[in-house]
Amino acid sequence: MRRFARGSASLLLLLSLLVLAAPVAEARVVRFVVEQQRAFAGSMSFGDVGPYERLDGTAYMEVDPRDPLNTVIVNLDKAPRNARGMVEFSSPFFILKPVDIARGNHKIFYTINNRGNKISIGRFNFAQESNDPLTVADAGDGFLMRLGYTIVDTGWQGDVAPGGARIFPTLPVATQPDGSPIVAAVRIEYSDRTIPQAGTFTLTLEGSTAFRSYETADTNTAHATLTVRDSVNGPKVPIASNRWAFGSCPGGPATLVPNTTHICLFDGFRADKLYELIYPAKNPMVMGLGYAVTRDVGSFLRNQTRDDVGNPNPLSLTPAHVGIRRSYSLGVSSTGMYQRDWLYLGFNEDEAHRKVFDVVWASTPGTHRLFANVEFADPNTYSRQDDRHDFLSTSYPPVTFGVRTDPISGIHDGILKRPATDPLVVQTVTEIEWWQFRASLDAADGLGHPIVAPDNVRLYLMSGFEHGSGLPSAFPGPRGMCQNLTNPQYHGPTFRAVLTILDAWADEGTAPPKSNYPRVENKTLVSLDEAREAFPAIAGVNFPTVLNELQLLNFGPEFDSEGGRLTLLPPVLGPRYAVLVPKPDEDGQDIAGIRPMEIRVPLGTHTGWNVRAPGFRAPNLCGLSGSYIPFATTKAERLASGDPRKSLEERYKDHDGYVRAVEHAAKKLMHEGFLIEEDADRFISAGEASDVLR
Repeated sequence: MRRFARGSASLLLLLSLLVLAAPVAEARVVRFVVEQQRAFAGSMSFGDVGPYERLDGTAYMEVDPRDPLNTVIVNLDKAPRNARGMVEFSSPFFILKPVDIARGNHKIFYTINNRGNKISIGRFNFAQESNDPLTVADAGDGFLMRLGYTIVDTGWQGDVAPGGARIFPTLPVATQPDGSPIVAAVRIEYSDRTIPQAGTFTLTLEGSTAFRSYETADTNTAHATLTVRDSVNGPKVPIASNRWAFGSCPGGPATLVPNTTHICLFDGFRADKLYELIYPAKNPMVMGLGYAVTRDVGSFLRNQTRDDVGNPNPLSLTPAHVGIRRSYSLGVSSTGMYQRDWLYLGFNEDEAHRKVFDVVWASTPGTHRLFANVEFADPNTYSRQDDRHDFLSTSYPPVTFGVRTDPISGIHDGILKRPATDPLVVQTVTEIEWWQFRASLDAADGLGHPIVAPDNVRLYLMSGFEHGSGLPSAFPGPRGMCQNLTNPQYHGPTFRAVLTILDAWADEGTAPPKSNYPRVENKTLVSLDEAREAFPAIAGVNFPTVLNELQLLNFGPEFDSEGGRLTLLPPVLGPRYAVLVPKPDEDGQDIAGIRPMEIRVPLGTHTGWNVRAPGFRAPNLCGLSGSYIPFATTKAERLASGDPRKSLEERYKDHDGYVRAVEHAAKKLMHEGFLIEEDADRFISAGEASDVLR
């Protein structure tokens, strides 16, 4: 654990005078270079804010590996240093800002890309997300621009591969003190996440061409292990070392070209199997520096008027005044996990001991932390029930925002433990995070005892939604590998309301709605068996029999809550945590939570979970997909099928009744703070135009 010494006022004054008199050796942006400046959305005007422009460039940074703010970064002491003893790294940046910055709202919205893919506009502006947003279509309805936000993104994940306009940093590679490569075991699992349904003979060692693999240090397969199994808990069957090779073989073993970055399985990888590879890897990059990118660029844009060589901060109002009033950050899914880890490791404190962000919004992380601060880190990977169950990213204590004693591990800790620099926190989750990412551990501890979140934290369940939050191309979604139709819902209306809530909280001191999520105390957070008992008996629908259970993972003595090195692979499984799920109502939908419009005025049952179909490792959970199970139109139809859920006719009587229900729900959601007026009007108009009960 890191501790920061706080001296007396006189000592601080002395130190400040010394700073003025001598060069500063600290973590900072050295150069901030705008390389391209383009009009956004054809220079269209967004209300009073006017037109926007897009800036692309590179931030060049350096950190002092001896600074207490940085010593938490694994292997930073083994990274190359410049003549000043500093570790250098860089990252591209992406900024959307008002052309006239004075007409904006003087607030940064720092959106942290997911695997190099931008999450900045589509989730708020009723638009498809794009890695290269520039057009009028990319702007959608202009919501963020009409509000005047400056949108920022930078690379953080060093193993992202070039292509697809993905954004990623350049991070140094750690070496041994004598300059020789660091070599250690790395563990990878291959499944239908990366194996095509038709199968394949060859994969990259990482399993996906979107990421750079850690090279093997030894191409002798006798010094690695490869196993196969039928299911997550099935026995691992060794594959003989002469039946596979390090190399690429797209056409089978006869086409093998040996290399250090691919694997060739002579009998081919099958999508219905799970494969585990453990091999000696070399040349780990200092992945934890990705956290410093967010800290240092976020601080520079908020506080500095220019960089070390005189390049201006493009967000400055004048050469002498930055003018940024507030700064908020958003991470979604893996980058929600990133933010939980980023906060825990203390990166919301910059080198001048200031807050970087006023609000950190982590969406859909459950209680997982990313653990990018690990030697040979693999930020692309996360634990779920149906594969990579005992991998990082995962839930590892501390899992709560407040400091408390974890009853399973005995660890006394919390994500928020630095009151001077801790931000306000909003965490939004969907139903599937309770099944796959152990979200219940923010509401009940590992023994099932209730937990109350700190006053500076709000937890909201977006009831009945599945994990994905982008604008869907169609609803309902196809079954794919799942038993039920999938449930791709656009999180945009809820996201727009939550952004409004958190802005009022940070900028005006307006208390946000209380946390709204399942609770043990009111029996809306229950065991899997209790949830199954409450779910309606719908013909052809199988309620899950499994969830992503959690055991305390022991990766060896060099790994702890802050990260480190994984010396036990696979990890030793320790004591088990109680993991709970939301209780469903008579329609099968979450009782607790925000209950967005689709749940309050439903046309069918929306769940965050789905179950794998036969032939696809049933009855495991179907990844992060939810289910949509439509209601019968008439009472006669539902009785004929044995459906216990009321039909549309019984609920709404006719089309006008349906529209009235939408109007009533819209008013209630607005009153509760989870719907803005323009989106209420949008829902009502859509209801009127629909063919429901016409």
